[in-house]
Amino acid sequence: MNSLFSKLPLLALTAVLFAGCSGGSGQDVQTNVNQDVSDEDTGIVYNGPSPSTDDVQNFKLNVWDKLAGEDRCGACHVAGGQSPQFVRADDINLAYQAANTIVDLSAPALSRMVTKVGGGHQCWRPELSVCADTITNFIASWANDSGAEVNEIILTAPPEREVVDSKSFPDTPDTFISTVYPLLVENCASCHAEEGNPQQRPYFGSKDHDVAYGSAKSKINLDSPAESRFYVRLASEGHNCWPNEDNPAQDSCAYSSGEMLTALEAFSNGIAVTEVDPALHTSRALRLEIEGIVASSGGRYESDVIALYQFKAGEGSPMAFDTSGVEPALDLTLSGNYAWEGNWGVSFDGGKAQGSTSGSQKLHRLITATGEYSVEAWVVPGNVAQDGPARIVTYSGGSDATNFTLGQTIYNYDFLTRGENFGADGMPGLSTPNADEVLQATLQHVVVNYDLLDGRSIYVNGELVADDPEAAGHLNDWDDTFALAVGNEVDNQQMWQGTVRFLAVHSRVLTPEQIVSNYDAGVGEKFFMLFGVSHLIDVPSAYVAFEAQQFDSYSYLFSEPFFISLDPAATIPGDIAIEGIHIGINGKEAPIGQAFANVAVTINSENYSPDGVPMSALGALIPLEKGAAEDDFFLTFDRIGERTYTRVDDTVLPEPTETNIAEQADIGLRIFGEINATLANLTGVDSATPSVAAVYELVRQQLPVSEQIEGFLAAHQAGVMQLSVAYCTELVSDSSARASYFPGFNFGGSLDSGSRDLIVDPLLAGLTAAQVNVDGEMQTLATQPDVATLKTHLYNLINDMSSADTQTAVIAVCAAAGGSAVMLLQ
Repeated sequence: MNSLFSKLPLLALTAVLFAGCSGGSGQDVQTNVNQDVSDEDTGIVYNGPSPSTDDVQNFKLNVWDKLAGEDRCGACHVAGGQSPQFVRADDINLAYQAANTIVDLSAPALSRMVTKVGGGHQCWRPELSVCADTITNFIASWANDSGAEVNEIILTAPPEREVVDSKSFPDTPDTFISTVYPLLVENCASCHAEEGNPQQRPYFGSKDHDVAYGSAKSKINLDSPAESRFYVRLASEGHNCWPNEDNPAQDSCAYSSGEMLTALEAFSNGIAVTEVDPALHTSRALRLEIEGIVASSGGRYESDVIALYQFKAGEGSPMAFDTSGVEPALDLTLSGNYAWEGNWGVSFDGGKAQGSTSGSQKLHRLITATGEYSVEAWVVPGNVAQDGPARIVTYSGGSDATNFTLGQTIYNYDFLTRGENFGADGMPGLSTPNADEVLQATLQHVVVNYDLLDGRSIYVNGELVADDPEAAGHLNDWDDTFALAVGNEVDNQQMWQGTVRFLAVHSRVLTPEQIVSNYDAGVGEKFFMLFGVSHLIDVPSAYVAFEAQQFDSYSYLFSEPFFISLDPAATIPGDIAIEGIHIGINGKEAPIGQAFANVAVTINSENYSPDGVPMSALGALIPLEKGAAEDDFFLTFDRIGERTYTRVDDTVLPEPTETNIAEQADIGLRIFGEINATLANLTGVDSATPSVAAVYELVRQQLPVSEQIEGFLAAHQAGVMQLSVAYCTELVSDSSARASYFPGFNFGGSLDSGSRDLIVDPLLAGLTAAQVNVDGEMQTLATQPDVATLKTHLYNLINDMSSADTQTAVIAVCAAAGGSAVMLLQ
């Protein structure tokens, strides 16, 4: 994450941080410059005087053209209509003058035009926030085209609030199990559990008490049980109310909400208040969403975005909204097993988000017009064992027909695109290097590029990791009947597990510099939290500030603290030492995540400036307890100025008693995806070849899923051999491929003692050439199977097949070698 200092050159941090434009769009953002709505799209034809300046023209292209339709602002704010007349069609220059009274080019999200629509005035989309975000982007585009400074970030003092005693969730679920849990497992588990149908997260109805407790915390307000989500859903929203079996005539929602409130109060009453340790030197208290100051991500490049998803709608919404402002809006409908994440994003575990074919046609129209595109996403893969490729994002008509696909295969990102040099299924695909294991089950920024000249490329976390410049060509074969989908294929046959936190489709490729800029901008809603410390030191309006955000549904990220005074006349009296910063939450220091405990800085007149003093480049994850609007944060200091706190070291636990465990194997198995990739590498046959791909799909669930050799079954071996036979059959059936693989062997002759080494030696050379990645260097394995022993077994097989035709015999020898323990064990 970039610090405030790198985002804001020469910034005087002395006033308020204004909210940035939506979608992570911030300082220096460029949005949709090339995606103008035509007269045909809006139904409005402008025949008035020409724009008098370039700025008026920028206003017309970015704002007027997109809001002048009668379904938006053109029904009222026109000539002779309601004031201000900013979409009048008789004179664009007068419309421009009117618009300037209700926009703020330095902080688009604070424009009256935005807040009015966001408050419910003439919103044309299903959600008010979507209209507000879209208009914010329109104004940001105008500002950037006109060279205005967008989203000037300024800081302001938060209200003074002392740290108070608070209730916190117990470490163990015992009280929860005896109060709230029985109602959840009885009435909610049919959906909100691992075995639910439909399966829906969070799993607060799980049979696993720890899973249920962890999932339920964000739905419970310990300080005010009646504000708990569990109660509100029943009392106010009528969600899944259950009847009173003893009195069927009673209103079910009144009964069930009453039961729930009683249980929630019992749970809260059973929790002791956490008292703040009076010996600690504490800052003032802040809540992230209440006193935190919204910060834009800043620096995103979005000039050619044609579909944009921030995944902000949150729990209860079945839609992920397109806020690009490019018509038609390509909104995605959520279905199956999905869950909204706390800090923007949707996680998928069998679910997907899919747009309509009609809405998706804008992708076809705008991308085929340029012949190039980028797909950009922030993703968190659920694991590194997915195959298929599993579909992260796809614009397709089914598993065998795509315009583009960003997918996952084990540790690789895969990029498929239909085009002049590719099939209808996008193959051959481009993947990140196997040995590099680029894909990890953590938050990553992924961009795939395609253009007519430079072909395909894949960038991960700002770095180029794979490219194929030879693959360039036109996109004339794209199909405009396909649909955009996230988390699965449109035919539901290529499920992906993981979280998507941001998605953008660009009608031009992103340059390497733009990709780095967008990566540095980060993802999600960020805040600056200014913890007051003037009561601890002799500096007015003094703060220790953090950049903070809710990282996921379970934690917060605090990063890059700095010291600052918001008093422009403030001076630093001597040396002020600040050491041992700890983050507190709800009356106590957080039990984990104290990355700033070793901070030791001295603030004085020599190093202090109005821009503040950086204190650390680290970040820390702090467990979420009540939610971003309720968790009460504060800081404690081992030393600040003249005040010190002697921290008692934690008691060192005795060494655990040694226990005997079962002896563990030194070797393991290749799992399903690794087996498929190894056989493809051994034979030289592409794993996407239809004949082998069909067999792999058939036996994939029969192949090992765990590396533990103790779990290997006869059924696993049968699946391995079936797949090995498929690969070898494809190799031997291709006269060109077999001639290259087995040079010198006459397939018109016989396989006997005189010719057997021409078959055996190439196979064993492939089997014994195994290498591993050691600190970025490929090295040959230290131990190898005994070649003489292997030859003996294969010679015996050749002798046993003396009556078989030559091709069948070679296939058998190849399959025996490929499906052997030499391939399977690692």
